[in-house]
Amino acid sequence: MNEQERRQRISQLDAEMLGGQVFLSAWCAFIVNETDTAFVHGAFLAAILTAVAGIETCFRFEYRAGERQGLNDLINDATVDEDLRQDLHTLRKYRNQWVHINDPWNDDKLIQSPEELRNELERTALFAVTTLRRVMYVHQWIQR
Repeated sequence: MNEQERRQRISQLDAEMLGGQVFLSAWCAFIVNETDTAFVHGAFLAAILTAVAGIETCFRFEYRAGERQGLNDLINDATVDEDLRQDLHTLRKYRNQWVHINDPWNDDKLIQSPEELRNELERTALFAVTTLRRVMYVHQWIQR
């Protein structure tokens, strides 16, 4: 996808999922905007990492304001359907691979197949942007 197609995809996701008002903290709204900006401009890893931060912030806003609880526990404790919960764990685990690089010298894939890795990051970034919106929009209506 090019920049315009990515921007249109975000608009399409919002139109498909938004079913009324959404109440987000200012932090959530800020992080969502940063996620969208990163995605639209092709900073896919940044979009993934920021989307997960947005999901965590949304859950803290809903459930655990002020508590120090890991994302794994926030996901497990959230009132979400099982499909969303599984997608959240998939995204969390993918994020962890990038945040906690255990062997930085094992970079063959990055060097030998950068386009393949970039395509994977783009697909995952779209998944992250979509999952963030599922948390923001769909989850809100389950709660209420």
